[in-house]
Amino acid sequence: MADQPRENEATKEPEGASKRFRTDSGIDIERLYGPAGEPGDAISDYLDKLGFPGEYPFTRGVYPTMYRGRLWTMRQYAGFGSADESNKRYRYLLEQGITGLSVAFDLPTQIGYDSDDPMSEGEVGRVGVAIDSLADMERLFDGITLSTVTTSMTINSTAAILLAMYIAVAKKQGADLKKISGTIQNDILKEYIARGTYIYPPTPSLRLVTDIFSYCASELPSWNTISISGYHIREAGATAVQEVAFTFANAIEYVRAAQSVGLDFDRFGSQLSFFWNAHNDFFEEIAKYRAARRVWARLASEKFGAKNPDAIKLRFHAQTAGSTLTAQQVDNNVIRTTYQALAAILGGCQSLHTNSRDEALALPTEESVRLALRTQQILAFESGVPNTIDPLAGSYFLEKLTDEVETRVWEYLDKIESMGGAVKAIETGFFQMEIATSSYEYQRKIELREKIVVGVNEFNDTDNIQPRIFELDPMVRETQIERVRKVKGERSADDVRRSLQELQRRAAGSENLMPSILAAVESYATLGEISGALREIWGTYEAG
Repeated sequence: MADQPRENEATKEPEGASKRFRTDSGIDIERLYGPAGEPGDAISDYLDKLGFPGEYPFTRGVYPTMYRGRLWTMRQYAGFGSADESNKRYRYLLEQGITGLSVAFDLPTQIGYDSDDPMSEGEVGRVGVAIDSLADMERLFDGITLSTVTTSMTINSTAAILLAMYIAVAKKQGADLKKISGTIQNDILKEYIARGTYIYPPTPSLRLVTDIFSYCASELPSWNTISISGYHIREAGATAVQEVAFTFANAIEYVRAAQSVGLDFDRFGSQLSFFWNAHNDFFEEIAKYRAARRVWARLASEKFGAKNPDAIKLRFHAQTAGSTLTAQQVDNNVIRTTYQALAAILGGCQSLHTNSRDEALALPTEESVRLALRTQQILAFESGVPNTIDPLAGSYFLEKLTDEVETRVWEYLDKIESMGGAVKAIETGFFQMEIATSSYEYQRKIELREKIVVGVNEFNDTDNIQPRIFELDPMVRETQIERVRKVKGERSADDVRRSLQELQRRAAGSENLMPSILAAVESYATLGEISGALREIWGTYEAG
């Protein structure tokens, strides 16, 4: 191992099970590699910009031993049709070795409509699981002990409602809420920028976000209250630099909103997490993750005054890039997903989802999901990549890329700050126009064959063989309508009415909404009824 200039946590932190890390030829692999040098020489620049994993500015990783101590959490994003069908898929995935659940919700659930609403027709259960009431959430996690599994829920406008349902299920299971862990995406600002599944105007939407921050700080201290997402910004066509910059601009807005209502960043900051895309440009993606940790460390310590190291560390989930999957020659997607996942691992992710090969055609089959999970497992247990920390550090190319990404991110952040912050940039269409321009340029290069996409604009096949694809139960909406009606017929209408009235009273004032949302959920008020009650108070957002 190269001489280290001083002792660091990566050389002291225990790694759990006692084992030696070696190559297949028997060469010992050290925990950490860095430049040789003595204190006081030119190595000081290395310490300032890179340092050691687990230490500021966290360029090389947020934990001292990284994957030698614990592998990343292996998730597979899943959800379709009814809660019963999705529950079967979760049990299957757990049997296959996933180490964390990741829930996809259908479009009506995402925008606050029940399955029996006319607005839901044609969309129930199609891109995720339909959740109308606590009864659906109970079925979704039937036989799954929430105190022993971490769950990530990709939900934004209705995040508070779905979190309340999750809490209610955990309570029914007798779980200690102080110990249940997982993540709620809860990133509404990127919905205005890139996805469009918003309901309310930005100000009350931000209030819901900060109410979750405040509630979880005391009631669910192990829960990640937000997954500030660059993933969907990248999927919409942003570059790697824009993905990081626009995500951090949103993060700044969330922190300011929380601090404006008296929340302490050192307390809620440790429950913030991030969600990045793992895209095609292998080295740029690795540099992106390393630069992002460095930028966040500076923002947290210098802008927000953080003293708590856990609030300064950027912890992130990564997902391979859905927008790079092709309907042509779907087996090529396995290769794309593999090297994208490898970039996320080399970049130091804390959890990872690998897309399935057939997702450009339909929801993935069980066979495709299993192969996607096996991709992670082979990288974890056969590649040797996790055996040392930040193995590409010191590459002239990678370090230059990391510096360049960081510089360009700061340039964007300065520009957005001069505009008045993320909300102002959203309202003026700045983010949207920047992403549209980048997306257009990317597609132009493909059409001009300046950028080759194998199987699409080069190396085409003529046989056009299509794999077996997943078929959704066409009766899912009818089944869900029957279940909604059953819930409404069996619950106490008076309890529901009182809970919704109390929710509206709080929404018109300034009290935290989470207790009243939880009460409404536990009375079996539906997601659509709760969202509708808030619509009556706050109205809806119409993009300009």
